[in-house]
Amino acid sequence: MRSLVLIGHGSHLNGESAGAVYRYAELLRGRGLFDEVVEGYWKEEPSLRQVLRTTASTDVTVIPMFISEGYFTETVIPRELGLGHQGPVPPEGVARVLGGRTVRYTLPYGVHPGMSDVILARAREVLPDLSAQDTALIVLGHGTTRNENSNRVIYGNADRLRESGLFASVHALFLDEEPKVGTWPERVGARRVVVVPFFASEGWHTLETIPEDMGLTGEVTVFPDNPHGAQTVYYARPVGTHPAVADVVLHLAEEARGASERGGDEERGHAGAWAAFLDLARRGTRLGEALITPHAGMFELRHALDEGQPADDLTTAVTPEGLRDLTRRDEGGHHRPVHTFRNLPRGWRAVLSEADLPRGVHFLYPAVVEEGYAQHGHTLRATPWPTTARRQTGIYAKVTRATPQQVEDVAKDVCGGCLKTRLWAGEKLPRTFFAGVPGAIPCAEACTYLIAEVREEVSGKRGQAGSGHAD
Repeated sequence: MRSLVLIGHGSHLNGESAGAVYRYAELLRGRGLFDEVVEGYWKEEPSLRQVLRTTASTDVTVIPMFISEGYFTETVIPRELGLGHQGPVPPEGVARVLGGRTVRYTLPYGVHPGMSDVILARAREVLPDLSAQDTALIVLGHGTTRNENSNRVIYGNADRLRESGLFASVHALFLDEEPKVGTWPERVGARRVVVVPFFASEGWHTLETIPEDMGLTGEVTVFPDNPHGAQTVYYARPVGTHPAVADVVLHLAEEARGASERGGDEERGHAGAWAAFLDLARRGTRLGEALITPHAGMFELRHALDEGQPADDLTTAVTPEGLRDLTRRDEGGHHRPVHTFRNLPRGWRAVLSEADLPRGVHFLYPAVVEEGYAQHGHTLRATPWPTTARRQTGIYAKVTRATPQQVEDVAKDVCGGCLKTRLWAGEKLPRTFFAGVPGAIPCAEACTYLIAEVREEVSGKRGQAGSGHAD
């Protein structure tokens, strides 16, 4: 049995941030090469602190879904996963045994040599008849003067594609460091120019900044009076959204240190949690704001306040992913990064098989079943706020300066709207939803949303319009 975990950044503000990781998880589930594919996030749920607990196997491979090495892949993710590793990750990855699970952590997918093939695929999408006689390629990266790893992956891909001989010339250009993308007319002499953004997803840079800096008007732009004569630029979509990234992820998993085709065993705690939950579900139960009702071997989930509503009046989902998409936003259309906030939208129902129910409930309330079961069995360990605060680095290191009163004031606003009981703040939870109390859900550690709000409080920016607190 093998589990694959894809780690994304996520966002407290933007519900589309996790979209690419969702899509790759679905593609990889369809391949059937792993018994399960689970997503985890820095700014969403399940969090990096929770995600390993949600895996069913004792054999876990973790892939950072990032375009290059850097702060998140070398510091934040290893720290939050408890890997005991900081700094550059070796080519074969890092392997640790954590709580009975063998966990392999790899390099981010963007640095794998197979990404050169993805760049080429993107180039051929926008210009199928590219040729070495008259076509130049620009591999376009973000770049930063703060981390040399950011440009290394761009230069490496440019070198490999230059050696392929498929293009008249290949250039590495950047948004935020030299050579900058705005200098392309002086640097590139070919009649036709393909530009492939080496970015993880569509966003402000690929849709606004790059076209503006290059003077592009669409997918194809003609420049009749450039220094080297008339040139046509073909603008491709970013590499990170190409389906072939799934193949790169699989290669990384196969190449990870100690990778095993045999896999591991079923993780006992995880198996016990879901066996107990399925027993509840077969009798009908409520979890948080959701009502779960058995029907002839199937299960219906809906908002508890929609109990008794005719099914025809509700939007119906028949897959776990459909349930996820119906509940990702509140009734005002706002992103729900913390799923246990009391803002679950109404007006939906999901009809799932027993095989699909665990993933559906996982999407609805990530890690709640595993942590609730551990609390029910008195084995869940809480992490006090000072310990969480001291672990923070980068822009969040300043939360160590927050006074207990500041933390409590922020928590009243943030946690007051959440179903969970703050074990990390010393609150008690003698019974859980496993004992028939629907809203009795433990919170073992302060979430990243609260951490971000405490940071804003310490900075004096909390509540200011446009402060961009969480991202």
